[in-house]
Amino acid sequence: MNVVVLTLVESNCADSGPRTQTLHLIDELKRLGAEVRTVAASTPREIDPALEDPEARIVLAADTDEQVNAVVARMVRRLAPAPSARPDDLPAGRTIPDLPPLAILPLGTSPGLVERFDLPSKPEDVAGAAVNGTVLRTDLMRHDGGGVCLDGVRLGGGDRPWRGVVNLDDMVLTDGTEQILACVVANADGYAAADDMVLAEPDPTDGRIDVAVAIPILVGRLRKRVRIEVRRARGRAVAVAPNDGVTFISDGLVDELGRKRTWWVEPGAAGWMRA
Repeated sequence: MNVVVLTLVESNCADSGPRTQTLHLIDELKRLGAEVRTVAASTPREIDPALEDPEARIVLAADTDEQVNAVVARMVRRLAPAPSARPDDLPAGRTIPDLPPLAILPLGTSPGLVERFDLPSKPEDVAGAAVNGTVLRTDLMRHDGGGVCLDGVRLGGGDRPWRGVVNLDDMVLTDGTEQILACVVANADGYAAADDMVLAEPDPTDGRIDVAVAIPILVGRLRKRVRIEVRRARGRAVAVAPNDGVTFISDGLVDELGRKRTWWVEPGAAGWMRA
């Protein structure tokens, strides 16, 4: 069995980070009879050599969800067919084939997806999963900006309300006239809460996106007070169009959304090696 150990490193950085776990992993893989090849990547294109052998198992040595996202995004970029060349064997409701499964080796810190997907974290357990484990298939989300999302997106939050239109399939959750405290677009539960409010309880294997918006509502006839109304729905595709810009976080990436963006679910497209 061939196993590729892929490590993402900072550009122009000679030190690839903590190595004890990686060396322990490689020793354990070899003990289990695997032929091991290592790849270090500092750019998306440098990830490609780890993906060339379709029969090889891939172990990603990573610290963050952002790094896991980068590898999965590169897989999607390489494997997604053009809309005009959709293969007959592509699963219904999907734009991409099943992605090669990943085992994840936590380094200095552990990507949150390791805990959320109940994946092994010790080098010997990760090696065992890569060689003899089973594959957990989970959903992932793609968006029309060209990226992917494995965990979820949180737009807004804190003390800066914003306004925008949020549509899930044919349902309008808010039409742009109301203030929004936070909006979550969730596949797993990493961003399913905001300001200690649990907004969604997503299942990353159900083929659906969980969407929730928290709207402040003024109630009371004599003594006015603010009540937080949470509108929840589940579906296949969601579009968010902020009236102005809104800050969001997605798989550890923080950015500003200034135009409409659409996310849709790819049921069961992502794979993870576990014992």
